[in-house]
Amino acid sequence: MDDLAKPRRYDNATGGWGSLDGIARVEKTSKAKPAVLQTLTDQNKPGGYMCSSCAWAKPPNPHVAEFCENGAKATIWDLTSERCTPEFFAEHSVSQLLDWEDHDLEKAGRLTEPLRYDAASDRYVRAGWDEAFEAIGDSLKHLEPKAVTFYASGKAALEPSYLYGLFARMYGHNNLPDSSNMCHETTSVGLKKVIGSPVGTCTFDDLKHCDAIFYLGQNPGTNSPRILHPLKEAVERGCKIIAFNPLRERGLVEFVDPQNPWQMTVGASTKIAHQYVQVRPGGDIAALMGVCKRVLERDAEQGNVLDTAFLAGHCHGLEEFRAKVLQTSWSDIERHSGVSQGELEQAGDVYVAAKNVIGIYGMGLTQQVHGSQAIGMLVNLLLLRGNIGRQGAGCQPIRGHSNVQGQRTVGISEKPELVPMEKLKEIFGFDPPREKGHTTVEFLDALLKGDAKGFIGLGGNLARAVPDQSLVHPAWRDLELTVHVATRLNRTHLLPGKQSWILPCLVRAEEDLQDSGPQTVTIEDSFSHIYGSIGRRTPAGPHLKSELAIVSGIAKATLRSHPAWRWDEWTGDYAKVRALIERTYPDQFRDMEARMNEPGGFYRGNPAHDRIWKTESGKAEFTVPDVLNANGLDEQSGRYTLITLRSNDQFNTTVYGHSDRLRGLEGSRMIILMNPEDMREAGLEEASTVTLVTDCDTQRRRDVRGLAVTPFDLPRGCLAGYFPELNPLIPLGHHDRLSKTPAAKGVPVRIEIG
Repeated sequence: MDDLAKPRRYDNATGGWGSLDGIARVEKTSKAKPAVLQTLTDQNKPGGYMCSSCAWAKPPNPHVAEFCENGAKATIWDLTSERCTPEFFAEHSVSQLLDWEDHDLEKAGRLTEPLRYDAASDRYVRAGWDEAFEAIGDSLKHLEPKAVTFYASGKAALEPSYLYGLFARMYGHNNLPDSSNMCHETTSVGLKKVIGSPVGTCTFDDLKHCDAIFYLGQNPGTNSPRILHPLKEAVERGCKIIAFNPLRERGLVEFVDPQNPWQMTVGASTKIAHQYVQVRPGGDIAALMGVCKRVLERDAEQGNVLDTAFLAGHCHGLEEFRAKVLQTSWSDIERHSGVSQGELEQAGDVYVAAKNVIGIYGMGLTQQVHGSQAIGMLVNLLLLRGNIGRQGAGCQPIRGHSNVQGQRTVGISEKPELVPMEKLKEIFGFDPPREKGHTTVEFLDALLKGDAKGFIGLGGNLARAVPDQSLVHPAWRDLELTVHVATRLNRTHLLPGKQSWILPCLVRAEEDLQDSGPQTVTIEDSFSHIYGSIGRRTPAGPHLKSELAIVSGIAKATLRSHPAWRWDEWTGDYAKVRALIERTYPDQFRDMEARMNEPGGFYRGNPAHDRIWKTESGKAEFTVPDVLNANGLDEQSGRYTLITLRSNDQFNTTVYGHSDRLRGLEGSRMIILMNPEDMREAGLEEASTVTLVTDCDTQRRRDVRGLAVTPFDLPRGCLAGYFPELNPLIPLGHHDRLSKTPAAKGVPVRIEIG
């Protein structure tokens, strides 16, 4: 063992001085204005600005600083003093900019004026708003509506999101994929199938009453650091956290609260995970099967372990599931999970001893070929002891973008059955289309076939986030129309269609001044709570418009005139849009205007939270998995399973810098993390240069070259590298079977040296 490469690691706690240093470095790079400090002071507080980063809760009694490292970076990045003006594009052609790194593109600063792509000069040129709206509207009128896609990134607030979905249906389609399709759509489909709810069942208050948390496939230190505060408080009152993840992420190991002077100076860090289970990629199904097996064994030995009253009154399919667990051998469980029987029995004993258990999960569970079955297995475990639908218990996904859940709530969905079409017909006097729209993957399929003709992006950097980029990117430029509502330049903008526009918008922290005065918008968190948010910073330029004003401007230029379609009125006063939301969803948004600024937000409700199961059987469903590993592929000699990751200096496709502090990594993002024993077996040393080649769908070659091998603490057979740099390795057809979410956490690859 002495000749093995030493794994890179970070031995300090999450949070603490390292977190403050990370914020300071991004602030220096971004050159944010001094007013950013006031924004951070108001961030995630009643009457203030709701962070545009993750969808974590905004508590009713906030800390002095109610923001995390990642949220601070997002706000600082938004409020940069750098400007990306038309003069910038006069100096740089699109072809030249394609060679820039993602970080450098965004570092050019905030977009300031509408831009039109000029193919003759290969440059974006200055345009006026009236010119842009008229030209886009004219193009949309001449395109077949079903050949156009309206994509949403997950950041836009409820008001523009509602109008965006409404505009799409008035135009004539349900092609409304959003970033859920790329990450948590498996939850929307898989969770709804088993408990009748497409979202998590917990409220923020439940975290104060749980005795154990089973935490799967999510990295809080990088992706949602504010969750570390309630996790720390839970541990300190005796809650036991069982973490399941292939990487030992520091956020689940230990934490120093930056707002605790004692911890920041002489005190010890808080140990987070009671037990850390390093599963193989996709091994959660088998691992959870092992925990369930232990629970059933304990019940057989001593009785009174299962919640028999709950199971009899609220559940369906227990006996079929019990039979599956009993016939599954421990040897199969160990092989597919990569975890020993003893470790899983230990986790099962914690589950049995806990009165209230919450299951928390992220994209490590959902971005698998059989991610839906993995969610079903977690629900199976929770149902055994009645841990859904009561205080201190439940199933809770951690969402990414700040309003990605809310966008689905108010109608951005390709599934017409999830939208109250009759209400829209009644309120707006038109017959909405009932044909299913396409998901992101289905849009890309249509793009490759030549059937997609137009794309409107309400934020985001979709072309950079998608699989199969060597196929998708050339086809993107064949679109008749591409429109991007954006705050900064990104790689998707550099794939212009035959007609292409960049429309610059306000960020949420900036003052949105309309005819009726400063406007408030609303967002929804992962716990189904709704919050008002008002920006107070001076906009980055006088020509910026709000997302809502841009959506309304395009809609007005595209659609026929109708007395009930009052785009100018809705733009002038967002309260009128909230009134429409309340009319459309009266049970969930009752008294929205009066309640939107309540501390802690108002709860829109969730039937599964109240043990009302909107399933086919009318009960919570036990499911029987037909696989034990969610990545859906057999083991083969020379095949590795790749996990794509975000770094500590990153949020989705936005790269703030080149530090991945919490993993002990700095500098280049073109690296591949590898188990030292696998390195020795493959004849590799640290910094060896390799090429990764996709090892499924081998009809065409997919590879990423120039990756430096870096030793890391990973299970054997597992590799890890950065999103989106490694997305070209993911075939478009490699996705969850039910939701079509790309399986980015379980990509089969081979290594070529050099």
